[in-house]
Amino acid sequence: MLDDLNILVVEDEALLAVDLSITLEDEGACVTGPCFSLDSAMETSASAVDAAVLDVDLRGTPVFPLADRLAAEGKPFVFHTGRADLCELRRRYGDDVPILIKPTRPEDLVRTLAAAVTAG
Repeated sequence: MLDDLNILVVEDEALLAVDLSITLEDEGACVTGPCFSLDSAMETSASAVDAAVLDVDLRGTPVFPLADRLAAEGKPFVFHTGRADLCELRRRYGDDVPILIKPTRPEDLVRTLAAAVTAG
């Protein structure tokens, strides 16, 4: 479903990052990362990725600068978060950016990401 797409994974929990990466690779994607911090993610060229899965809070640092850059470049992304309050995400990015609440079933992640890429 994600054949030959280059997906950036930004997640600060190592085991979850590996699990996300395996799920995406099993669906045919090439994974960039995972990136465990905003700094390492920002070093990744947005032009080199087709889409991204973003944890919102990276050890206390919001992922918003990267999300803003991806949005400005027209790159689709999905928030994957454990946040209980989603108001700021909706205020900043509207209803068009999908938000998945941890834990997420692998098939939901794949389906949501594929839909975001198709819509983007």
